[in-house]
Amino acid sequence: MSTVKNPPEPRRRMVSPNFITEIIDADLEAGRYEKVVTRFPPEPNGYAHLGHAIASYIDFGIAHDYGGVCRLRFDDTNPETEKQEYVDSITQDMRWLGWEWDETSFASNYFEQLYEMAVRLIKMGKAYVDSVSPEEMARLRGSVDKPGTPSPYRERSVEENLELFERMRAGEFPNGAHVLRAKIDLASPNMKLRDPVLYRIVHAEHYRTGRKWCIYPSYDFAQATSDALDGVTHSLCSLEFVDNRAIYDWLMDHLWGHPPLDRTPRPHQYEFGRRSLEYTVVSKRKLRKLVAGGYVRGWDDPRMPTLAGQRRRGVTPEAIRAFASQVGISRTNRTVDIGLLEHAIRDDLNHRAPRVMAVTRPLKVVLENLPEGHEQTLHLAYWPHDVVQESPDGLVALPGGRRVRPEEATRPVPFTRELYIEQDDFAIDPPPGFKRLTPGGTVRLRGAGVIRCERFITGEAGEVVELRCTLLGENASAKGVIHWVSASRALAAEFRLYDRLFTVPHPEAKEHEDEETEDEGGPAHEDRDFLSFLNPKSLEVTHGYVEPSVADDPADTRYQFERSGYFWRDPIDSRPEALVFNRIVTLKDTWGKEAERKTPTAKRKTPTAERQREVPDLTAEQREVLERLKSQGVGEAEALVLAREPRLEAYLSEAAKHAEMGALAGWVVNDLGPAIREEQVRVTPAQLAALVRLLQGGSINTRIAKDVLAEAQQSGEDPVTIVERRGLRQLSDAGTLEPLIERVLAANPDKVAAYRSGKTGLMGFFVGQVMRETQGQANPQLLQELLNRKLAG
Repeated sequence: MSTVKNPPEPRRRMVSPNFITEIIDADLEAGRYEKVVTRFPPEPNGYAHLGHAIASYIDFGIAHDYGGVCRLRFDDTNPETEKQEYVDSITQDMRWLGWEWDETSFASNYFEQLYEMAVRLIKMGKAYVDSVSPEEMARLRGSVDKPGTPSPYRERSVEENLELFERMRAGEFPNGAHVLRAKIDLASPNMKLRDPVLYRIVHAEHYRTGRKWCIYPSYDFAQATSDALDGVTHSLCSLEFVDNRAIYDWLMDHLWGHPPLDRTPRPHQYEFGRRSLEYTVVSKRKLRKLVAGGYVRGWDDPRMPTLAGQRRRGVTPEAIRAFASQVGISRTNRTVDIGLLEHAIRDDLNHRAPRVMAVTRPLKVVLENLPEGHEQTLHLAYWPHDVVQESPDGLVALPGGRRVRPEEATRPVPFTRELYIEQDDFAIDPPPGFKRLTPGGTVRLRGAGVIRCERFITGEAGEVVELRCTLLGENASAKGVIHWVSASRALAAEFRLYDRLFTVPHPEAKEHEDEETEDEGGPAHEDRDFLSFLNPKSLEVTHGYVEPSVADDPADTRYQFERSGYFWRDPIDSRPEALVFNRIVTLKDTWGKEAERKTPTAKRKTPTAERQREVPDLTAEQREVLERLKSQGVGEAEALVLAREPRLEAYLSEAAKHAEMGALAGWVVNDLGPAIREEQVRVTPAQLAALVRLLQGGSINTRIAKDVLAEAQQSGEDPVTIVERRGLRQLSDAGTLEPLIERVLAANPDKVAAYRSGKTGLMGFFVGQVMRETQGQANPQLLQELLNRKLAG
């Protein structure tokens, strides 16, 4: 379990304040818990992926911020899909991310206690053994519009249920013959409460318990009870389990307080929005299909979104944690722009990766005015564009905090008569604005002077195989700069140029389905659909050369190969005598820029600090939509998504009949986008527009709007009706807020004194306290103005 003796200062929080931390603050203030305990409960049926990284960041991060503990517990209740291999890999991944815990827990550790709790429910008349088929059970549950029908076995006696359940455990029945169900409410509008299954028969060998058990608890039963046994206080999970919370609470209502749950805090479940990522899939079933089908080279293939794959690619845990931090927590599901991940990786590597030169597609250059055998040693800086600082002890401070001797800030680079440059750095018939080498033209070699191409030599197929050039020296003029390596001294290397695994942002979206084969339907159709968007260029292998300085560096050094991208040596395949470099990420987001690769001087947008995204190739029609949306006040990032997704754009256009398009776009893309894509949106365009008008008019704030929209999407109720029914209008009356502010300040004199002495970061604390008093309805701008005025006194 992770432990932190003293909670960090607010500026050192891992997880930004959010609706979950507000709940925890209220629980601690009310004395409900002495210590915050969370858990990260993966199922060991596959390798951990980026979605797990985000979830674990929330679980471990919140425990860290409150000086609590987070437990790693494996939800191993399905013997047919789980393996020790997956336990080992997930454990390694969590250690790699930097999380710490004392002891790994397993649901299988608690099988005996869980069985005893199931027996308790039977004795209480709250559970029964059902013997209908799965198909009949589904039929009897009814539908959203029709209540369920009792199973003919629902009223079995306690004695008969106990006997059957014991015989189920003893292995007397085949798979599917019986299940243990909770007896809750067959008429509940929440379908999850219509007598959910608690135990089922599975005759299979468990990777930890072998053949000892042949009945296994369901996810719902195991999660709630294992949380309680682990002493969890705040059970955090993704939004897909929001309806399951009712089962969680029902189990705790009947089991908590009785042995063995009579000495543990009562846990409560809270849901946060799930994060999907563009250009990939994170379904374990689909990831297994990629591996089993040979579409990738294993779970650790660097194209995979698994943490093992990202680690082998060369991504650092610091970059993954930074990405998870930037994604944040909200109440709604969201698809994350993959540019955010790539920016986090670049930002991390920019400060740690020394610059060296490598040629991935070599073209030979002979400097004819140098003598045969000519060689000199140049000393080039590892960080040529960064300022290094000398300290009194004579050491040099490098980016990222490293301090080295001055000679270690540079590396020796051999310069010889024969060199290699990139094939793309020479053109016989260059496009307009080409600033590299041409027949009769000049270019500057990085750190070595200017050369002029006198002539070129072609091979049998007419391809250029060699350039004959003249070294003009340092003072000659040239418009461009290119990199190079010595032909005789460079080290041969294989370069694996990894790119995005899929060609479309949402490979699982319904709009990509093949209409001609719709009748096949089902999972097989869905699998074929997402596989049809695999990127055939997700891996390109080239062979070239890298400067010899890399031979003396540690194997885990990440490099920026100038003008090519960030690379590191493959930890499995690379050997000193046969170097293999994986491209971690390109220097910029060049996705879809084939035309720019063919026309190197095409102008590129400067990446923003947040996204570092460039506009990908769009059709003429999509570009027209993009420009129209931007002219109507839609931000560029949202406009780009809308231009390439007609379903989202159509929804926005309909909503814009009732409110400003610019104010609506972010809600459509970020909050309702996943539901619109999957045709599961329950909020109409007119209803969204009405909610946004309330927000613009100051009647509600953004937090209220987000919460209401999430509730409306779950329930189907009109968002404005929810606002009115729950009285969620924003409080914008100073006379109402001032007494609440006075009460909060009076209750926290030590924090008021600390704020006035300079700890202005406490403003967030005061805002949060008043927000809690008003259930989030205070006008945040007015609240901050009033607090500033009160605290200034």
